[in-house]
Amino acid sequence: MSETKSVKKQWITTIIVLVLIGGTAFASFAIIKKAKDKKAAAAAGGGWGRGAGGAVTAVSTVKAEALILKDFVLTNGEVETQVSVDVFPSIGGKVVQMKVSLGSSVNKGDVIAYIDPSEAGSYYVNSPVTAPISGSILTSTVKVGQKVTASSVIAKIGDISNLQVTAKVPERYVAYLKEGQKAQITFQAYGDQVFEASVYRISPVVDPATRTKEIILHFDKDYPQINAGMFAKVKLFTVDYSGYPAIQQDALTENGDEYYLYIVKEDSTVTKRKVLRGQNVDGYVQIIEGLSAGEVVVTEGMLTLYEGAKVRDISGNVEFKEEAPQVPADGTGGPGGAPQGDKNK
Repeated sequence: MSETKSVKKQWITTIIVLVLIGGTAFASFAIIKKAKDKKAAAAAGGGWGRGAGGAVTAVSTVKAEALILKDFVLTNGEVETQVSVDVFPSIGGKVVQMKVSLGSSVNKGDVIAYIDPSEAGSYYVNSPVTAPISGSILTSTVKVGQKVTASSVIAKIGDISNLQVTAKVPERYVAYLKEGQKAQITFQAYGDQVFEASVYRISPVVDPATRTKEIILHFDKDYPQINAGMFAKVKLFTVDYSGYPAIQQDALTENGDEYYLYIVKEDSTVTKRKVLRGQNVDGYVQIIEGLSAGEVVVTEGMLTLYEGAKVRDISGNVEFKEEAPQVPADGTGGPGGAPQGDKNK
């Protein structure tokens, strides 16, 4: 009797062990199946990072345009009056009266000072010093009581309503110089504000000491805030390059001596295309072969791209097209999806 009970107990224990093993195996199978179903659903969705080949990279883009690249030369200059003269007395003597001061306006023929040419034992009538042109007193260094000669400068008169910029251009750019060339002038006092000017006159010689040629620029219109004597930064445009689309230089990827661009297609994938560069001006480069105007070029995010990669254009130049999930003909839904409806309803 005891042997029979022992056998039954062994059978019960065996059955319990088998049930536990079966339950564990079933749970493991369910977990694995659920993971596979999720992976399959992600692959079918084609969205952000869903499945092999379905990862989407966010990129910035720009539409290629046939831009005119304006090459330029940067140099420094100084603002001067277009017309200015030094005023000298007709005779030496002592300055007995100054009728003008710095900044005074004068007309041609106005008396600006009187000189007393008298010496000890001899007396003469005061000699007037007159303005040879109309304008403003730019400098006046003499004072009453000071002795002057016929070669002493009493004052400097200039027309401050007509200003010019004198600048020097390096010899290597001399071939590009011509009258009427456009330039942009900036001043430290006015930050990034740009003042338009044009080349008015070009020196016929190159300075052998500095290997530069002097040019004179006139402002295209009156700028009352500009003063004679100001230090100017000159951006002189030399030559225009046109006829090809131009793109930011940073958009190019390099492989040895070859250059590539990533072009975004209508299906939101990219193709890696070899291109031939042209002129490079101020961060933009001409593409003379391999790119057409209107094509969308990736400018940021290229490092993780490859041929056929899926992208999302955050610049708005190409609309991202989300792939619709495939619905089986029997209406049971996609992978892991719910039934599309009860036909018996």
